[in-house]
Amino acid sequence: MIDEKEAVALARAAATAAGWAFVEPVQARLRKPWFGKGAGRWEINSNAMAFGARARFVIDAVDGRILDKGYIPR
Repeated sequence: MIDEKEAVALARAAATAAGWAFVEPVQARLRKPWFGKGAGRWEINSNAMAFGARARFVIDAVDGRILDKGYIPR
């Protein structure tokens, strides 16, 4: 299982590879599954306290796969 630092590092690397801004502050939240099966997923948001330049990632907490990603430039 990956921890918060690893999840943020994966998100930062994926944002850089896509040419997206990855602005601080970063919010990372571990979402557990409803019925307790599996380790859950990390939801990472950059620029968490403001509008624009926001990268959002959903990362599998077990193996670090990026399940979903998106970017809002403004």
